[in-house]
Amino acid sequence: MAQPLLKIVPATKPAAPAEEPLYEVLKKIYPRAVHGWFAAWRWALVWATQLVFYGLAWLEWGERQAVLFDIVHRKFYILGLVFWPQDVIYLTVLLIVSALALFLFTAVAGRLWCGYACPQTVYTEIFLWVERRIEGDRAARMKLDQGPVTKARLLRKTAKHAVWIAIALWTGFTFVGYVTPIRELWGEVLALSTGPWETFWILFYGFATHGNAGFMREQVCVYMCPYARFQSAMFDRDTLMITYDSARGEPRGRRSKNADAGSLGLGDCVDCGICVQVCPTGIDIRDGLQYECIGCAACIDACDQVMAKVGYPKGLIRYSTAHALENRLTRAQMFARAFRPRVLVYTAILGAIVVATAASLWLRVPLKVDVIRDRAAIAREVGDDQIENVYRLQIMNTTERPRVYEIGVSGLEDIHIDGNLRFEVEGATGRMVPLKVRVHVEREHVRPGTYPIEFRVSAVGVPGETVREKSVFIMR
Repeated sequence: MAQPLLKIVPATKPAAPAEEPLYEVLKKIYPRAVHGWFAAWRWALVWATQLVFYGLAWLEWGERQAVLFDIVHRKFYILGLVFWPQDVIYLTVLLIVSALALFLFTAVAGRLWCGYACPQTVYTEIFLWVERRIEGDRAARMKLDQGPVTKARLLRKTAKHAVWIAIALWTGFTFVGYVTPIRELWGEVLALSTGPWETFWILFYGFATHGNAGFMREQVCVYMCPYARFQSAMFDRDTLMITYDSARGEPRGRRSKNADAGSLGLGDCVDCGICVQVCPTGIDIRDGLQYECIGCAACIDACDQVMAKVGYPKGLIRYSTAHALENRLTRAQMFARAFRPRVLVYTAILGAIVVATAASLWLRVPLKVDVIRDRAAIAREVGDDQIENVYRLQIMNTTERPRVYEIGVSGLEDIHIDGNLRFEVEGATGRMVPLKVRVHVEREHVRPGTYPIEFRVSAVGVPGETVREKSVFIMR
């Protein structure tokens, strides 16, 4: 019977005598610093994500903020596009694309998102870097926490938390800066005049960042994140994941650098425990893949360094698949199996949605029109043989320049609009336009009832910027 890919390794000790507590108290994890190829990639993504997050809020586009989610006025500005509540379909598509991308990346290479780009991972890396610079590496931090409370210890802890709080508050400020224009918000912060909601959300997100990245860390990934629980449903035996080559590494054991492992009956694993020390969730990858593993590959970098020092080939811990380990497949054979039907289906669906969305945005007409009938006066007779219906047109100019729109109507013989046919609408605003639509009728040729008509709204001097909306005309 095939062994499951994901193992649940007990986090507590075996059953204890009745007088001992039922649960083991969680021990603080002190991740050891590690350098290597995967660590460099992780820090590259830390820089990339933070430059985008912190920098994009200050980027200007024309005379406004490039990315602004103006919830108060119900408009989202993203670079040169303005999205209104009627564009909620794009938010739906974004969520679908994100979910499919997560399924695709997980099916191909496991928890890449968690290990490299998840905000919890990114901010934990930043906070750990600050902690190492102030308190030292793993051994120094453990010694500091286990030692007596001294002036030096208080100073280090105070300095660490001061830097953490500064980063957290700046993160909260930047987050709110995507909803309230960040330059206005900065002026309010300097003048200590922020409104109650801005103040609350800056402090709330600052508190969440400080707590999650500074204290909870691996507990967020292990206990709070639902992805850790259902990730195994997206794995199969050809999914690339962080694996320990037990056939090569076992039996593990310590030995001197010049000792012959074969004569000692030992595998390549020297049982140094460094793979456990660098793990941000504190697991032992040699026990098999566990749901607590976030796929950061710190253990790969650490093990490769140890292998290089003792003169053994690298790759005792590496990215591989269950099939590759069982059948000793080459790297070429392993990657060839990555393009399996499941991955191709995910890729095809994801690509089709992305292309269709891009085409929709490219062909999107920056004009929205809603036709609303005046219910107070359904239809009335005016003048000689004239039937009048009253409408209100909500015209929304989603460009950022003023437009002059011309309005027309068709659908019945001799139908016309009484009054002005041209209206100006400022950029990124809407305007309610009242219209009186009349039809000349000859009673003997017209029956009472409803008749379909069509309004046409066109931007003057802008070819192709036309919207047609259907409505009905009521005859009495």
